[in-house]
Amino acid sequence: MTKITIVIGATVAWFSNSVALAQSDQPAAKTSQPAAADSAASSASTSNLAEIVVTAEKRSERLSDVPLSISAVTGVELARQGVNSVGDLEKVVPGFVYTQSPYGAPIYSIRGIGFFSESVGVAPTVSIYVDQVPIPFTRATEGASLDLERVEVLKGPQGTLFGENSTGGAVNYIAAKPTDTLQAGGELTYGRFNEVDVESYVSGPIAPAITARFAFRTAQRDGWQYSTSNRNSLGVQDFTAARLLLDWRPSDELTYEFNLNGWKDKSDTQANQFQSYSSSAPGNTGYPGSVAYPNIEPILLARPPAPANDRAADWDPGNYRRDDDFYQGSGRGDLAIPGGLTVTSITAVSKLLVHSPSDVDGTDLPVLFFDLDAFTETFSQEFRLSSRADDRVRWIVGANYEYDKVSDRNFLDDQGSNSGVGPFRFTTFENDAGDQHIRTIAGFGGLDWHATDTLTAQASARYTKQDHDITGCLRSAPGGGLDTAFGFLSTLLNGDPHVPAPGDPSYIAPTGCATLNPVTNFPGSVSKSLNESNVSWRAGLSWKPDVDSLVYGNITRGFKGGAFETIPAIRPAQMDPVPQEEITAYELGGRSRLLSGRIDLSGAVFHYDYKDKQLLGYISDAFFGNLPGLVSVPKARVDGVEASLVFRPIEDWYVSLGGTYLDTRVESNFNTVGPVATSGTINVKGEAFPDTPKLSVLLNTEYRFPLLAEWGGFVGGNATYHGRTTSTFAAPPEFDIDEYTVLDARVGIARADGKLRIQLWGKNITDKYYWSHVDHVLDTITRITGMPATYGLSVFWKL
Repeated sequence: MTKITIVIGATVAWFSNSVALAQSDQPAAKTSQPAAADSAASSASTSNLAEIVVTAEKRSERLSDVPLSISAVTGVELARQGVNSVGDLEKVVPGFVYTQSPYGAPIYSIRGIGFFSESVGVAPTVSIYVDQVPIPFTRATEGASLDLERVEVLKGPQGTLFGENSTGGAVNYIAAKPTDTLQAGGELTYGRFNEVDVESYVSGPIAPAITARFAFRTAQRDGWQYSTSNRNSLGVQDFTAARLLLDWRPSDELTYEFNLNGWKDKSDTQANQFQSYSSSAPGNTGYPGSVAYPNIEPILLARPPAPANDRAADWDPGNYRRDDDFYQGSGRGDLAIPGGLTVTSITAVSKLLVHSPSDVDGTDLPVLFFDLDAFTETFSQEFRLSSRADDRVRWIVGANYEYDKVSDRNFLDDQGSNSGVGPFRFTTFENDAGDQHIRTIAGFGGLDWHATDTLTAQASARYTKQDHDITGCLRSAPGGGLDTAFGFLSTLLNGDPHVPAPGDPSYIAPTGCATLNPVTNFPGSVSKSLNESNVSWRAGLSWKPDVDSLVYGNITRGFKGGAFETIPAIRPAQMDPVPQEEITAYELGGRSRLLSGRIDLSGAVFHYDYKDKQLLGYISDAFFGNLPGLVSVPKARVDGVEASLVFRPIEDWYVSLGGTYLDTRVESNFNTVGPVATSGTINVKGEAFPDTPKLSVLLNTEYRFPLLAEWGGFVGGNATYHGRTTSTFAAPPEFDIDEYTVLDARVGIARADGKLRIQLWGKNITDKYYWSHVDHVLDTITRITGMPATYGLSVFWKL
């Protein structure tokens, strides 16, 4: 904790980046008319920072009254800073980190708690919700940021009220709601690479007691990557999302909210940058008497790294357009009953379809082509009963049920160093994760007791039971050669090497399962189950010395359910699940508004005890080298400090500064193989977590000034700093990620009534070359780069 103490002493306590970001959408043009628009506080003195009401504890409260670490950002400010996706939250939320996997899976982490996995049907450690409706898998979160009132990011384990798996935190998007009067608005953007982004909404009454809101967004862009071998381009964006909300209020006691939403993504997948050659199976030159392989090794050995240019990459000729769809329908009912109680029911169904081809080896050579084909179906139901929010003793009880069905299959074209057995090469095969069925039931409750007018005790708990079944295998593809190669391997391991014929227990049909039993060495399908239960809980005390200040302390225990990784399983052990992970978090924090609302401060110090940390690691195999597989680190810990400061040095200028310092560490002996075949087995005790920078800092500022009677101007920008980290445990220096800072800027004019804003903007204006992840993909070490400099013009309007 010494480093934390030093940081606290050297840093002004920091604010949850939220209250500050609730600025009104008007520049400081002088007008006698109140500004129309984005927050009620906009008509008050611009010297004060507006405050946000949040629903972090499933009831409406002032942010300054909630005894949790929260970042809450208004939809207006998200649009102003160009935050259009969950991943973009790392620009505005201290401690939030987004990492893109080599195969396109988004990875979210908060305060170092994340789960790196390529599988479609694996629950993350950071749960995503829209109006408290869960989006269970990260690949389904692309449309969550459409037409928002605000976003609330809860930090630390949130398993009591927001469910299992929220060991890192929870992100709750609050959609902009239907209005009682006719309203409409939108945004039109044109930018570099012929980017055209259109978002609009219309809202108002459609029948007695019924209001509706329809929102739509489409984003198009030309390719931004270029091939270093043939100058072809990649990186086209083609994304469309829509949402229809219906609110029905048949009486003062009863309300219904219906939500139909969906999105379609036909964008290109991103190509990786080639860094170096690293054989998965060094020395694998073939069975005696065979034609040696790998046959492209000399070419890869002579290949130079990609240039230090964020646009440069390479890929095989072909089509890399995704064809992903997500559809969701949900309904919420609230009924007020005698005694000041409220009954709430939230029902949701969703379906995700994924077809995502990608060339991940960073070259124009046929090393590895990956085509993901998956779907998920989810049904969830929550019932809860809650007391009045103003009672001295407030409580909530409820129950959840969720059923997930997942099919996760992918096709691979593999011509690397481990793509053969003896004299037999194989080039194509399928990873068939088959069917997964996940059933989760839970009961939860929470209690707040206002012992005095200033002192409150909180407690909450949740019991969760989950049953998870999976069936799958490594499957042969017609003409790919895997059936012959693995049939031969089966007989070789049994001491009688030959090519098996039908009827032989080692025979594999052209589309048959090839995963080899560890005892018999015969091929076949694999079925596994994981049944777990846990009790998560939180206990805390909070003290309010005055109406604008809060000090709190919490102890929280959270769990993430065990998981299966859907990867090509040569042996059944690769499909073994990892058990549920457990975090016990200790946190002391507070927030305060000073100088009559001109300054907002917030900060927290925390310590996490981490058991059975789940991560995608490597498993060594005598024939095929280091293979990916889930592993579990027995004991680790996180120490950290997080802070934010928001203030107005003068009436028309505000500054928001926030950041997180983390000291993560593996505390127990844990032996694992590294990402390259030559690394051997390494004890990673004492190593820091991968993809977790020690220090991250956010800065956002804007100055507003009057122009004409109805117009004002503004100039602003933000900076995001990521400290140095690495991409995996037991990694050589090639897997290090250097520190980097990304700068964005904006300038423009806006009407005082909030009905029109014209903004010139630039992202990564210094064209900083950086990468967010490094991976070993079969025989190549590759990088995933950030976007180059982009710039454009946006027009925001309202009726």
